[in-house]
Amino acid sequence: MKWVPVWPVGRRYLTHVWNKGGTMNDVMTPHGVEPGKILRIVINSKIPAIMSYCSRGKWHVAKVRLTDLDGDRFSVESMAPKKILRPINIQVCQPVGMSFKYQYGKFVFDTSVEDLKPSEGQQAYQARGGTIVLAVPEKIEVIQRRSYFRVSVPESLHVKVLMWPRNGKHHDNQQNTADSMHQCCHGRLVDISAGGAQVVVPHESLTAGAKLKKGQFIGVRFTPMPYETPLVLCAQIRNILPTADGRDSSIGLQIVGLEASAEGHATLNRLIGIVEQYYQANQQVQNKEALQPVPNSG
Repeated sequence: MKWVPVWPVGRRYLTHVWNKGGTMNDVMTPHGVEPGKILRIVINSKIPAIMSYCSRGKWHVAKVRLTDLDGDRFSVESMAPKKILRPINIQVCQPVGMSFKYQYGKFVFDTSVEDLKPSEGQQAYQARGGTIVLAVPEKIEVIQRRSYFRVSVPESLHVKVLMWPRNGKHHDNQQNTADSMHQCCHGRLVDISAGGAQVVVPHESLTAGAKLKKGQFIGVRFTPMPYETPLVLCAQIRNILPTADGRDSSIGLQIVGLEASAEGHATLNRLIGIVEQYYQANQQVQNKEALQPVPNSG
């Protein structure tokens, strides 16, 4: 597989991460480049970033900009318009995830909150979000943007999806999922990427039980391949639209929270592997169809 280094600084290229099966995942680490130097480029280039964090048992995402780098700390501020700017409910020592897009990849890392400060001219941090001071991470991983392109689920698979509203009262383990079956919504996975997915659900399933709606944070559970263990994720509903035939509803999901911990990074790695599996399966079908003889119309 050919690839273009996303961090071409002299001889400082990116190294791939290989999984146990001997195939290559598109997760890389900048070799020979200190995280502080990467963050400095983000600040100077004014590249927007996404910060994910958990508050009262629920995942949240906020668009931020990096404003300063001082030793082993860097600062971020909300990029929300002033009219709708809301406080980011976060605490010192809390773990957070960060991600930003640059050149050919998406950079992700987890860190923790070091301090909270009021922005210049503000009387209190709670008034408008203020400045969040974070620790410079030990490493930053890079994911090729190709992993964020949607891949259709192979036609040979029927991947069932279970979705339920996040109420913040418990963690989303399998037992709690089973206990909340009456609140769940069942659907079928249509396509997926490292950052999101599309699920088709019957109209009656959408309006009964869970009653999912746009903007809501939900738990998602599905088994990518029949021989694999289920994958449990947190996602935000970005849109709910009728399917082309009008019989069902299509739910667009944004996956959140995977950048905020080592466990989340492992899930992200698995998700990237799933995208590659589906892509390869679809390619094999297309290649077989291309080799089929053309019927003689004469």
